Amino acid sequence: MLRRLPAIVAALVLVAMTGAAVAIAASPGPLPREWQEVRAALSHYHSVEHATRDGYVPMSPCEETPAGAMGVHYVNPELMTAPIDPMRPPILLYLPRENGQPKLVGVEYWQVDDDQDLATDHDRPSVLGQPFDGPMLGHAPGMPIHYDLHVWLYERNPDGLFAMWNPAISCPEAP
Repeated sequence: MLRRLPAIVAALVLVAMTGAAVAIAASPGPLPREWQEVRAALSHYHSVEHATRDGYVPMSPCEETPAGAMGVHYVNPELMTAPIDPMRPPILLYLPRENGQPKLVGVEYWQVDDDQDLATDHDRPSVLGQPFDGPMLGHAPGMPIHYDLHVWLYERNPDGLFAMWNPAISCPEAP
């Protein structure tokens, strides 16, 4: 039994570390340092007026599925084809509130798939070490095959910081 003790301890440590990694990914606690910097740098976009002054325009209704919501996509067309910059996301995600003021809940990074082939991912982008989801079909007519990455910087997501949908939020019902 004593000879197996180190292996048992190592296995328990591995299980604990794996559980901790999963807990951190879905945790409402502190963001990794680099994402804290992004959140702080983009905090002026809590004002949708500031976002529109910087070229962001609403491009979708409030998006929601049984998996959760994303909110309204405010897109900056100039940034859709620009090199990926964590401090300049091409899409801001806002949730409509009852008072009519949109609430900033997250950001989305987006990039066209170079070869437009769903079977390849040699050009998968990443930002701050986080790989994008995809490649995936466009979500609207004319939208190309692309990669995207949702980051829930301002609203806790029980499915994780980088989950596509957020089950903790929902779109308001239409009047």
